[in-house]
Amino acid sequence: MPPSRCSLVIPFYQEAGNVASVVPAAGAVLGDIDANFEAILVDDGSTDGTGRELAQIAAADPRCRIVTLPENRGQAAALLAGLQQARGELIFTMDGDGQNDPRDFPALLALLEREHLDVACGWRRDRHDSRLRRVMSRMAYAVRRRLLHDGVHDAGCQLRVFRRAVLTALRPSPLMQSFLPAMAVAAGYRIGELVVRHHPRLHGDSKYSLRNLWWRPGAELLRLRRVLPRLTRPR
Repeated sequence: MPPSRCSLVIPFYQEAGNVASVVPAAGAVLGDIDANFEAILVDDGSTDGTGRELAQIAAADPRCRIVTLPENRGQAAALLAGLQQARGELIFTMDGDGQNDPRDFPALLALLEREHLDVACGWRRDRHDSRLRRVMSRMAYAVRRRLLHDGVHDAGCQLRVFRRAVLTALRPSPLMQSFLPAMAVAAGYRIGELVVRHHPRLHGDSKYSLRNLWWRPGAELLRLRRVLPRLTRPR
């Protein structure tokens, strides 16, 4: 196939029932942007049939490639595994739970190009999550913005478009997916934000708990605050 200008990366963990709607919907949008796009679909050690659903989609669409992790390693590791396989100059990422809306990708791409940005981040201003999760997320984001100065309202939103060069700014982190904007800013890249749609989860369960939403991010935030100021943009 001709080279891909756009790479779509989606991590999945225990998302049987969501795969069959998420991937085709994203593919329809990416196909309008780049007919030769590639989709890297990462199965993060799922045991619920996610792998079978991904295999069925990849068998029907040669633009889709599956990366299978032998055991559950977490969203950051799954995302990084997909990014390492991406070949496009533009990287599109989203969650595999059906709550992100790929129809927002064109607007994010337009923002990236219009404002000459390196990363365009989605902002789920109207979130369809539990009240506890929304409150805790707002608290965590307020602390993060104050300490890391990344300037985004919703670092947890995985609906993003960014340039390939930004991959050089990423550093190993158990929560790399949430701190990607801060890593990019610390490396001198320009980021922007756009309000995007957010849908209720239709299948499966949320993978986030009190520990995932507050304690782990808090500890990682303090560690990154010591590390990130030392990063400089590659020349």
